[in-house]
Amino acid sequence: MSPDQKLYEGKAKILYTTDDPEILLTHFKDDATAFNAQKRGQISGKGEINCAIASHLFKVLEENGIATHFIDRPTPNQMLVKQVKIVPLEVVVRNIAAGSLCQQTGIPEGRVLPKPLVEFYLKNDDLGDPLLTRDRLLLLELATPEQLNQLIEQALRINQILTDFFYQCGITLVDFKLEFGVTPSEDLLLADEISPDTCRLWNQAETDPERRVMDKDRFRKDLGNVEQAYQQVLQKVLESKL
Repeated sequence: MSPDQKLYEGKAKILYTTDDPEILLTHFKDDATAFNAQKRGQISGKGEINCAIASHLFKVLEENGIATHFIDRPTPNQMLVKQVKIVPLEVVVRNIAAGSLCQQTGIPEGRVLPKPLVEFYLKNDDLGDPLLTRDRLLLLELATPEQLNQLIEQALRINQILTDFFYQCGITLVDFKLEFGVTPSEDLLLADEISPDTCRLWNQAETDPERRVMDKDRFRKDLGNVEQAYQQVLQKVLESKL
């Protein structure tokens, strides 16, 4: 199924319409951004790697009862997906303290949380994607109370599946971001992507806080070897099955 016209271009992907109004074609780019696009660059081969990782993880989740927008991967850096209306929220699940959680609370990086933490951020670059309380989220009518409960339940279930899967890969799933979409029939589907761009992933064979990083933090923090880290994640993901 070939692309028709560009529907939307984001920091990491381009969405195209197809000859089927219910199906979109997602093109994964090599572009990399951080700090709300204040830092920009390219990661060679990132589009193909992320598309391959996301496709595989969507299949793993589907096999475990999680409905996603994934249909097929017709080319190395393109994914066919179901047309959905994206819920304007980033759902973040944290298993270990890192990133903004440490910066905003003083919790030391690397501390294992007593239970997974689910957070919601408004998808709005102009506002800096702010963290939302439950009441603010409902005030803005970004989701119904029922949808909010469903998002939390789904996020925790996805976290359990992915944590177990990555553990078999020799990788620790520190935290990750999810996005969801709603179909015309009001079904909630996991959308966007799951990749080193959207997850913090630490190599279990490494104890050094820099060498263990296998995700976009290598780009954010100028740690180097970004392409090699992404490629290593891909290799471990494709070698493992849940």
